[in-house]
Amino acid sequence: MTTAPFALARFRDGDAVRVGLVVGDRIRPLSDAELGGGLNAFLADPDWDRIEGLTEAPGEWHPLSTVTLTAPVEPRQVLQTGANYREHVIQLVAAGLTQNTDRTPEEAHSFAAEMMDERARSGEPYFFIGLTACVVGDDVPLVLPAYSEVHDWELELAVVIGREAFRVSREDALDHVAGYTIVNDITTRDLVFRKDMKEIGTDWYRAKNAPGFLPTGPLLVPARFVDPADTDVRLELNGQVMQDANTSDLLFDVPALVSAASQTHPLLPGDLLLTGSPAGNGQHWKRFLRDGDVMTGTIGALGTQVVRCVGEAAS
Repeated sequence: MTTAPFALARFRDGDAVRVGLVVGDRIRPLSDAELGGGLNAFLADPDWDRIEGLTEAPGEWHPLSTVTLTAPVEPRQVLQTGANYREHVIQLVAAGLTQNTDRTPEEAHSFAAEMMDERARSGEPYFFIGLTACVVGDDVPLVLPAYSEVHDWELELAVVIGREAFRVSREDALDHVAGYTIVNDITTRDLVFRKDMKEIGTDWYRAKNAPGFLPTGPLLVPARFVDPADTDVRLELNGQVMQDANTSDLLFDVPALVSAASQTHPLLPGDLLLTGSPAGNGQHWKRFLRDGDVMTGTIGALGTQVVRCVGEAAS
């Protein structure tokens, strides 16, 4: 599932969820004692060398295919980053996802390109908050709410915070990253902007926080095995490639994001910081999620996430 030498995962064991060490195609449960007090306690001061020492240790190893993986993290906070891939924002604005509908597609494309170039030169990251209750594993089908027909995908590299980060510098930011995972940040496009009072602007609560709208995992890969500045991001919908990009196109890289987000509130061990989604969303393709769709998201060494969509009536 991953090209990394090892990773962490969480899997279902009856009514309980256990943390496991993944090596190749097998998994071994990890006790709280081996982790040093549970997953988030471990992430607060991650000793990956100690965990690596367990990869050849005896224990209760199982074939990975025989267990049900769930979300690999238990965040207390989820921060999402908006408008962080240049071409992504250009596509969305050109497609009409803007409060100004007077521009022609060519004018919208030019406007968005200039806006993104200026942001890269002198701007700051744009964050908003997601609900931790929306974080689920790809073992949970994505139920598409019946109140809209424009539910969209946004595959993202997600930072898993390690040591608490509060007002850290860009230079020190990566010292606070324990690892990375995959998140598909589902968005209901027709709820992004308020229609009753346009001056309010975006409504991320309604647009992004339906149950299960943050499929996460299946693996937590140690930071040492991931280059966040050069990692491929690829999403297929029913086998057709929709997103195919590289994190080198990020306007604000991972150190900049961690540093900026930490200026307002401490980032805690196990928290998720999403880095943004590249071009190729449903808004661009004019094709949104439907009952029966299967999304397959692959990000570098993080493995592959498979999300199955179910219409609310069918669920």
